[in-house]
Amino acid sequence: DGYRADKSYFRFAERTEFDPANVLAVLRNEYLGVIFRSVISADIRTKLTQRFWDEPKTRRREDAPAYFLGAYSFDKSIGTYLDESADVHPSVAAVLDAEASSPLVWFRDAVAGELRPEGISLRAAERDGRKACLALMRSWDADGAFSLSPHEDLAQCLDPRQAGFEAQHVPNYEVCAVNMCLANDGGGRLVLWNVRPDDASRKRLGIEFTGFPYPVADLAGFDELRVDVHAGDVYVFNGAYVHAVEANQGKRTNIAFFMGFRNSRTVITWT
Repeated sequence: DGYRADKSYFRFAERTEFDPANVLAVLRNEYLGVIFRSVISADIRTKLTQRFWDEPKTRRREDAPAYFLGAYSFDKSIGTYLDESADVHPSVAAVLDAEASSPLVWFRDAVAGELRPEGISLRAAERDGRKACLALMRSWDADGAFSLSPHEDLAQCLDPRQAGFEAQHVPNYEVCAVNMCLANDGGGRLVLWNVRPDDASRKRLGIEFTGFPYPVADLAGFDELRVDVHAGDVYVFNGAYVHAVEANQGKRTNIAFFMGFRNSRTVITWT
């Protein structure tokens, strides 16, 4: 159960050049998502992917089939997440934030520049002055139909263990997922279903504060989109809708973070 969007909304725009105005359109709920094709150069993709796999702080997740560098707030207390964010910040910054050609840098700068004339700032989410992780690098490798099972990203913003964290204001607006594909040997399509689950659905499934996973059988009656994702693509979409990543070949590696309005004057990011 939940909300189904009109067909005019449930679509992905596709662009061959990066335009931050399209990112703002998704943030402002004008349409579901946008994908910018081949906007990360081959050289920087190779460099960042190698840094990721060589970085000593890259490790295997204990709760999911993936390697990652960074910190994730999913299913954690806010204290644990911010401690982990602080601990890994030097490594994340060295890998992703060290040069202007990094997609994390130019994406952030471009979006901030688009917001600035409206008097809106872009920054990392905080609690008591402590900052969220800049971004999460990851490589999913689950067996089966999906390397990342069907889920949505709004539920985790409601976790009472994270009271006081600025991301808990974002459900008043839209929770958007940002992904930057550095490597993909095949497969790994993004799948989105036209359902924005409600609280009753989450409670029934026992995923009230995680939004993970949604049974595939329960999604059969909803319209879906399947978006091919290639190395070099950057895509942004409304993460409140159920989505998944199909099985992939090799080491599909990407950069990811969440983004949303904290209030009318501030856009925040977190992981």
